[in-house]
Amino acid sequence: MHDVIRRMDQGDEPPSVLWGLDPVFSAFARLYVRDLLQIRESCQVPGIYLYNSHPIYKVDVLGTVVYKREREDFFCYGVDDGTGVINCLCWKNEKWKESDDPGCFDPLAELKKLREAQRKRSQLEIGDTLRVRGPVKTSRQQREIMASTFYKVNDPVMAEQIAWMLEVPELYRKCYDKPFQLQANTTSGPTVGHVTRATHILKDFLKKKTVTKFRPYDVLDLLQPLVCSQAQTKPEDQASMAGPSAGQQLRQLLKESLQVLQNEGAVYRKVKSEDELYHVTEQDKDLLIAVKDTIREDSTREKYAEKGCHVLHILSAVRQRYSPNISKEALELVLKTLECNSDIISTSNSHYTMFS
Repeated sequence: MHDVIRRMDQGDEPPSVLWGLDPVFSAFARLYVRDLLQIRESCQVPGIYLYNSHPIYKVDVLGTVVYKREREDFFCYGVDDGTGVINCLCWKNEKWKESDDPGCFDPLAELKKLREAQRKRSQLEIGDTLRVRGPVKTSRQQREIMASTFYKVNDPVMAEQIAWMLEVPELYRKCYDKPFQLQANTTSGPTVGHVTRATHILKDFLKKKTVTKFRPYDVLDLLQPLVCSQAQTKPEDQASMAGPSAGQQLRQLLKESLQVLQNEGAVYRKVKSEDELYHVTEQDKDLLIAVKDTIREDSTREKYAEKGCHVLHILSAVRQRYSPNISKEALELVLKTLECNSDIISTSNSHYTMFS
């Protein structure tokens, strides 16, 4: 179990046997369409996706219909929630099909009324508001929602949409943006809780001191109290058992915490060598300049003039001109910083250009 939890700290997906412990797995997750289009599929179970280590299977989306296609058995609606557009396959109910047998329902006239009401409720036009629930699928390299429930939302004064826009960011803050974590009691190394606290300590230190670069021994002492508190809370029978020394636990805790920071893109190593020098992403002015220069230069090219540069193009260019060790997470943090500073703007999903 300890090996399983340590792998989670290092950014790997949680084992499928533990997914049931995450309440998000059993719920219809209200994620933004932008995130549904970007979350990666599980390596263990196809059809399960992971957002911040939360296993996602079924989702709940509210948005505007921006295109529609009708087939014999289903409608395909393009739903836009303001962050992106996703295909929603909405199957026609068998009760839609006309029947001349009055024994199907009684009375037949009332049945026809119900059919017509259901048809009007389920047939949407461009501009209508649609709420859809169902599992996420990837078909022909395209992310889709296979609707288990869908209906047109009558929202003339936008009360439903406003309530949705207030509720979803709160869910992100309280649930989705907090990684799926497990607590563990073990004598062989740091627990998930200790790694989380250690990561917060390092983040606070780097932010308050505006650190631009550091080596592991520069921050090692910051985590000493956590190792001491862990030793003090062990039961006597565990404390008497042989295990790693306090120094070994401290170094292991630092190693796993730095790995978490790298996975999040908060820090990175520009050059991987025996000298473990870490750069703080948001404080690395050279990196910010390299990203900004890439966007400025390439946005003038005809290929990127209209929509701007895609994030993957920017990542490739920055890796070539600055450091091959820049992660996508680190780049996204830089792009967010530049956008907050009004240096760049996002023109569409994952595309950026200079702010004019």
